[in-house]
Amino acid sequence: MAGVAPPSRAGTVTTVSSRQNPIVRLYRTLARERESGDRNPRLLLDGLHLLSEAHAAGLTIESAAFAHRLLDTADGQSLAGSLAEAGTAVLAVSDIVLAAMSPVRTPSGVVAVASRPRASLDSVLERAPQLVVLAADVQDSGNMGAIVRAAEAAGGTGLVACGAGADPFGWKALRGSMGSAFRLPIARGDLNAAIGACRAAGLQVLAAVPRGGRALFELDLRPPSALVLGGEGHGLSSDALSQTDARVSIPMQPPVESLNVAVAAAVFFYEACRQRSARSTTQAPVR
Repeated sequence: MAGVAPPSRAGTVTTVSSRQNPIVRLYRTLARERESGDRNPRLLLDGLHLLSEAHAAGLTIESAAFAHRLLDTADGQSLAGSLAEAGTAVLAVSDIVLAAMSPVRTPSGVVAVASRPRASLDSVLERAPQLVVLAADVQDSGNMGAIVRAAEAAGGTGLVACGAGADPFGWKALRGSMGSAFRLPIARGDLNAAIGACRAAGLQVLAAVPRGGRALFELDLRPPSALVLGGEGHGLSSDALSQTDARVSIPMQPPVESLNVAVAAAVFFYEACRQRSARSTTQAPVR
């Protein structure tokens, strides 16, 4: 890219001192999550932990801007050196410049641009026994990130982001998933097509509803399964519900009527994890 600091060679760091530098403008653009969207081939990483996770997962890190203070630490020096050896453009910036590049109010010390991972619907359904989530119109980026993190933690095998919901690779969602998005297969797709693909692959398709469904703990989640989650507030449409094998609800004590969508996903996944790791169960399958 014209005007952007050239890629670093091992052991070299390029200093960027102006907030008007084109690479600073690139970071600012990516920080506007809604503007970048999931069609953008780049994603923005903020924080030493998230950048380390992305690097360990093999993502291509185009550039990484380190605050001078972080480059003075052993952790900062180690990561910067490893990135430079991999061909990343390693930049040294002041706190003022970093504040212009970072999407958060209090920058952690490093921000980076990486190439977006791409996964197909087939790859999401590849690993058996499948335990996937179809997140339909989940609007809050923090919720999306938390769903991804819970899915990986409990042994989930993939996620499909459906509809007009939050981008799982937006910077806010990435901070919520804490690196899980780099390891869990994640695809974007139409909800109807995703449900159809799950059916074709032999998965039982369950719809999460706040009340009126079969109790979660009564279902057999050991077979290949997909959970369809609706967005905050509106939930799932009647059309989506009609395409599923069963509606499932998490038992709750009154007067509580519903759970946060990320919490509900975590409860579902951990119940599936418990069942799949148990030696025996008396629960009856959906079909």
